[in-house]
Amino acid sequence: MMKKLNELIECNYDIEVNGIKINSKDIKKGDLFVCTDMGTLDRHQFIDDAIEKGACACIVKKDVGDKNVPIIKVDSPNEVLPVICSKFYDEPEKDLTMIGVTGTDGKTSVSTMIQTLIGDDNCGYIGTNGYSCSSFKKDTNNTTPDSDKLYGYLREFVDCGCKYCSMEVCSEALMRGRVRDIKYDVSILTNITSEHLNIHGSLENYIKDKCKLFSQTKKDGYCILNKDDEHFNEAKEASKGTVLTYGKDEDNDLYFKDVKLFPGKNLFTICYKNKEYRINSPMAGYFNIYNLCAAILTCFALGYTFNDIQSKIKDLKVSGRLEMIDMGQNFYVMVDYAHTPNGITKLLEYVKLLPINRSIVVIGQAGERDPYKRKDVGEIVCKNCDVAIFTYEDPRSEDPKDIIDMMIEKVKGVYNNYSIIIDRSEAIKKAVNIAKENDMVMILGKGNETYQKLKDKVIYFNDIEEVKKHLSEMLVQNR
Repeated sequence: MMKKLNELIECNYDIEVNGIKINSKDIKKGDLFVCTDMGTLDRHQFIDDAIEKGACACIVKKDVGDKNVPIIKVDSPNEVLPVICSKFYDEPEKDLTMIGVTGTDGKTSVSTMIQTLIGDDNCGYIGTNGYSCSSFKKDTNNTTPDSDKLYGYLREFVDCGCKYCSMEVCSEALMRGRVRDIKYDVSILTNITSEHLNIHGSLENYIKDKCKLFSQTKKDGYCILNKDDEHFNEAKEASKGTVLTYGKDEDNDLYFKDVKLFPGKNLFTICYKNKEYRINSPMAGYFNIYNLCAAILTCFALGYTFNDIQSKIKDLKVSGRLEMIDMGQNFYVMVDYAHTPNGITKLLEYVKLLPINRSIVVIGQAGERDPYKRKDVGEIVCKNCDVAIFTYEDPRSEDPKDIIDMMIEKVKGVYNNYSIIIDRSEAIKKAVNIAKENDMVMILGKGNETYQKLKDKVIYFNDIEEVKKHLSEMLVQNR
């Protein structure tokens, strides 16, 4: 794909642009470099590097002096970026029914469920687990990518014949304007609890940024809201489309009842427009009833019937979410992405309802992320499980021991059911080796992610693979 620079932005240059980049490391010959401001990172300092790598022009806000490529000065490169990216990729968002999912927990589950129910031959997915449709599955660096990548992904979906895009929309993306120019056909709220306060500054700001998604919904679109969430009213107030609600009470557009929870599945009934449908879902946990209700109500709003989606419910699976690992051991092992206080609480509450013996949890907290929740997470885990093992999880520039010290701040001298094993692989090994018949081992925080971000490097690391490795070793030893 190629465009003239003056087709993308008002200027006198008709040079050819081969691509648009905001990271100088990604620049290839003929790319346009846009100096966005990321708060802690000002891209203007990388202009010379971008030009050296072959940038054909740069869009800036500050005076950068004379350069040997065209320099276009604008008031806000951040605001210009999505506009020119949309033009460069021939406005792919207008050829797709855009579905945005936001919330502290459940974004990945709901957006993936929607893709499954609609069909990945017709619906693309963008989020924590990469971006995919029936034709491909690729990795991403962010839950909600920056505009220079996002519009390219949308173009790939259109070119593959997709008519829908189901995407996670995180609060930071909304705050930084990555999706500012996208008008959503459907927007979905899972829940809002305290999270990312290091980025947003306060819970009020976090809620306000989340609710931007609902103000970006088309007037003839739908806002699918969890009425049982304590911040439902703020989302409703911001909503521009028709509000449809889901929850446990009969005053919702779609509500659920007659719930039965089992390891590995949920049985429940949904009620919609005076009709009842019995659901047998492989997505276990009470919280996944809410997630599936949001996905089903979205499909109903888009014109699908229960008959259209019923056969696909059995195929629901979200990588790294309540993923059970069975290699013939006589105890359960689960890998899950839960990392927020709310997500961890809901998961442990669910596990308490299961007919198991002990619960064993391996967990850490990410470095350079909200430090305020660390001690709460430590207390929640120790209070709700039999054995807790605290370890590292993407420590980044922080010392893993310092993070763990914060996690045990509230439990020192109160609980004696925890230990510290900083090396995550060793922590997983310990959990597997101490498990007895009918215990439940839970490896939390990373799901199916394939990396750990350390102080000076990023290493390959996958919780599911680590579990399988240590289970295999244990089973061989016990033969």
